[in-house]
Amino acid sequence: MMDEFFHENDYHVSRRIYSNRVFDQFHERQAQEIQSLRERLSRTCGCTDKWAVQKIKGLLPILDWLPKYPVKQWLPGDVVSGVTTGLVCCLQGVAYALLASVAPVYGLYSAFFPILTYFVLGTSRHISVGPFPVTCLMVGSVVLTLAPDEQFLRSVNITGVNKTVTDERLMEIDVEAREAQRILVACTMTVLVGLFQVAMGLMKVGFLVRYLSDPLVGGFTTAAAFHVFISQIKTILYYNKKVIYEDIFTVPTLIDVGRNINQTNIADLIAGLLTIFIVMAVKEINTKFQHKIPVPIPIEVIVTVIASAISHVMDLNSLYGASIVHSLPRGFAPPQTPNIALIGNILGSSFSTAVVGYAVAVSVAKVYAAKHDYTVDGNQELIAFGVSNIFGGCFSSFVASTALSRTAVQESTGGKSQVKCTCSYSSNFTCVCVQTQYSLFSPLTLIWIATCLASIVLGLDVGLLAGLVFEMGTVVVRTQL
Repeated sequence: MMDEFFHENDYHVSRRIYSNRVFDQFHERQAQEIQSLRERLSRTCGCTDKWAVQKIKGLLPILDWLPKYPVKQWLPGDVVSGVTTGLVCCLQGVAYALLASVAPVYGLYSAFFPILTYFVLGTSRHISVGPFPVTCLMVGSVVLTLAPDEQFLRSVNITGVNKTVTDERLMEIDVEAREAQRILVACTMTVLVGLFQVAMGLMKVGFLVRYLSDPLVGGFTTAAAFHVFISQIKTILYYNKKVIYEDIFTVPTLIDVGRNINQTNIADLIAGLLTIFIVMAVKEINTKFQHKIPVPIPIEVIVTVIASAISHVMDLNSLYGASIVHSLPRGFAPPQTPNIALIGNILGSSFSTAVVGYAVAVSVAKVYAAKHDYTVDGNQELIAFGVSNIFGGCFSSFVASTALSRTAVQESTGGKSQVKCTCSYSSNFTCVCVQTQYSLFSPLTLIWIATCLASIVLGLDVGLLAGLVFEMGTVVVRTQL
């Protein structure tokens, strides 16, 4: 009679229930071997040739994989992938520099220097190291807080006499001093982020990323995308004001834009809307026909080249006042030391940025590692990104992580290993010289909504902390009920 209640595809397991005492007796639990202090120190601190080589290869993974590199099978794909990804990374670096509130040329530096160290220290074969919009926005919020436009106002020289006036119309921004201070803040924060990541890697705390659940990361990323959109409204509308009000929160920014909407530059608005439409349309084509197109269409590169050519030929800057990047300085900026006096003001933001940058990078790395059947060392990734940020921060770069779009391009164009980084070096050097649905009222949905709203209203730093606290609260509530 009982068989009729079971389906033929069911699988049933019958096990005995034990108490701890009965289980230990049944399995004859062995007593723990007691070792003397000398024996424990000898086993822990002993150093053999094999152990030393293993530790060195663990700290410098390139010594392990480079001698085994299959040149004939992987080199052609790595060359194509490296050149393509390098060009995309340069263009994204220039754009993401606006999110970090620094001059565009520093985006090129951020696309170059971090790759040098990750090539030696990293364990992922596929991720593309460089600027990431979320971390750039977190850096930008700190930069705007510590170096706002109001600190660099100076009086305008009228008829050869320097008159100190209070009328805002006769004040201008000392752009050179502002840019110097802003990149100093960004570089100091980048070095501090790197120090946090190296320290966490040495302390083996890579497990922290486990506490960033998918809903929390999804809500945070969505809120960050919203911040990116709001922060770029002024760039698209570009109203010509001598003093531009900056704020890390969205509501004051929207109010500021609404008050000055009548000063919108039509040429910039049309260019911005056309770019958004074309890029989104081609992205959809790449997704829909990804199995038929051997290589995704590099629409960012195409749009940049065409738009630059049109702007130069038609002289949009002179005719319509369109904003342009102008020429970028050639060569590299000299190395600089971070400003220790700023550390107290950026300590909390640097730690949250270090965690977010690592969480995003290691999540993407593990996805491609599982796809291509190899492993990624989370603690070594912390050290690799930490050293990359320390090195890059000393050469006028801002925080580096990875971007899913660049990594997807890198993998889809045939990249097999970090050898492609050498080709990306060439591209960058030349430039210098998932949808998941949740039920409506599930805890995952609440975490996503809480993190997203908190990050939008309170800012990215506080929003991430609020989302993490809310996530922990849901765990406590579910376990106690």
